[in-house]
Amino acid sequence: MAAPPEARPALHLPARDIPIPTSVSPEAQAAMAMAPLPEPERPAPGDRDGWRAMIAAQDAAIAGMMAERAAGAPVVTTERDVGAHVYEITPMDLAEGDRRVYLDIHGGAFVFGAGDCCRVMSIGTAARYGARVWSVDYRMPPDHPFPAGLDDCLAAYRALLSDHDPSEIIVGGASAGGNLAAALILRARDEGLPLPAAAVLMTPGVDLTASGDSLRTNLGLDPLLPEASTPTFAMYAGERDLTDPYVSPLFGDFAPGFPPTILTTGTRDRLLSDTVRMHRALRRAGIPADLHVTEAAGHGGFFGTAPEDHEIERELRRFAESHWP
Repeated sequence: MAAPPEARPALHLPARDIPIPTSVSPEAQAAMAMAPLPEPERPAPGDRDGWRAMIAAQDAAIAGMMAERAAGAPVVTTERDVGAHVYEITPMDLAEGDRRVYLDIHGGAFVFGAGDCCRVMSIGTAARYGARVWSVDYRMPPDHPFPAGLDDCLAAYRALLSDHDPSEIIVGGASAGGNLAAALILRARDEGLPLPAAAVLMTPGVDLTASGDSLRTNLGLDPLLPEASTPTFAMYAGERDLTDPYVSPLFGDFAPGFPPTILTTGTRDRLLSDTVRMHRALRRAGIPADLHVTEAAGHGGFFGTAPEDHEIERELRRFAESHWP
């Protein structure tokens, strides 16, 4: 077992100011100048009522912020029960007979992003790819730790396979959703299911042991991931060992097979280390994997406001279109 952080040798750095770089667009600089998002007070790990209340408040706030962007979007939304709750988002201009589908697994530190928040975020995903989206409204802590969320994602994938060739399916997710997307593919492979055409892992949290270097070196630089973000890892894992590949996919064996993958992150992202280590693990196993690292971007990029964000979105769509039939 690794020594706790306080028992390891440490490099002590002097306090210093980190300026906003001029190496990024004016829009990115403006986003970086914004005050960090306020950190809600985290309840004690065993305070389920406290967690439920905080999660509900956060989800309502996020859904409210995104509602204007989603309002009037030219999509049709259908709710499905496939052994898990799924929002199916279909662009109105989708060509008849277009069978491509993106299985979207939302982020949110394994506890946020359910319900209407999930629906609103998936509308943006459908616009990004110009394709049908199945977004899994998976169960989460404090009431449903591992493996409930992964079970729901697998149920959705099985349902898609009942009506789609695997070449028509791409699986993707951001942050905690990137963890679940990778874990879903590992589990599907281990259970003998055919694999999707490709995987999209956006700043994925694939190491819940929190051993990555950037979790500490980018602390305070990343406006979206505060110091208190890791307690939800333990809530999600429950009694499961944090090095279990279905909990921390970074520790999985990718050699038996994994689809072509694109990974995205930024130099100020606290999950930069998770992302680049996952990229190296895939490459060592011979899996085609592309890595895109955006200058000065944190965990949420520049919140969709900068040319750098749009450039990454174009890369993601180009990657998806190159792997769909």
